[in-house]
Amino acid sequence: MPGGTGTIRDLLATGEKSFSFEFFPPKDEAGEKILWQSIRELEPLRPTFVSVTYGAGGTTRDRTVAITGRIARETTLTPMAHLTCVGHTQTEIKSILGSLADAGVRNVLALRGDPPGGPGTEWLPTEGGVNYAADLVRLIRSVAEMSVGVAAFPEGHRDAASLESDIAVLRGKQDAGAEFAVTEMFFRASDYFGMIDRARGAGVEMPIIPGIMPITNLNSIKRMAELSGREVPANIVERIARFEGDPAAVRAEGIAVATELCDELLAGGAPGLHFYTLNRSKATREIYTGLATTV
Repeated sequence: MPGGTGTIRDLLATGEKSFSFEFFPPKDEAGEKILWQSIRELEPLRPTFVSVTYGAGGTTRDRTVAITGRIARETTLTPMAHLTCVGHTQTEIKSILGSLADAGVRNVLALRGDPPGGPGTEWLPTEGGVNYAADLVRLIRSVAEMSVGVAAFPEGHRDAASLESDIAVLRGKQDAGAEFAVTEMFFRASDYFGMIDRARGAGVEMPIIPGIMPITNLNSIKRMAELSGREVPANIVERIARFEGDPAAVRAEGIAVATELCDELLAGGAPGLHFYTLNRSKATREIYTGLATTV
């Protein structure tokens, strides 16, 4: 059965809680097999949409297009492709959008992307390209009939001068035509709700979906947080580190932490949950099953 042809804008407008998954393009045949097994295992949960990331510097461009297209053709899922500014001219971006449209993809997450040198390094513009996510949103809306989402940052973007200036950037993305946002991973519901308060105060009205990373390995999650210029809160580290030396117990406690966060977010009015699956379905399925509030 072909995938959903709706736009995420319209799906979110129904007011029902959104439940979505994020995947990344695998590097080899073994990874490809794991990815599609995870997609098939998660499909019965009937998520609102699924997204496929875009590698640093556009390195997974063709695979991102191929995977989202296959999801659209071969599953019941609604796919969203990530697209970044890094390393692309406007002409190339338009070509990518054409390829996505031809593949049946109607939803895009518009991101500036990390600098070519990695997170925290100097941004190097591409001649003939665009430098900011808002510019990318504007370009997409000018040439393609797609629903466009953007990133949001509960603790502020690592390069933002202040939380207020970070929200001003989010407002600029909305003004450019963004229709929803998905946050980077975070660990405290208070950070999300604080961002929501700032955003609504600044006139940002679009839905902002919290991004959740299941914690199955403490060292791994610490490294991921560092890439975003963050730290895993000390109370969470302490809670999980008690089980150091027992991987199964560490994983179980990490799943419990993520489930509690999800329940708090949904109870507080979050429009849904977006799970960073790392191409594995088990942890996400366990959290979903453990939720006090059915999505």
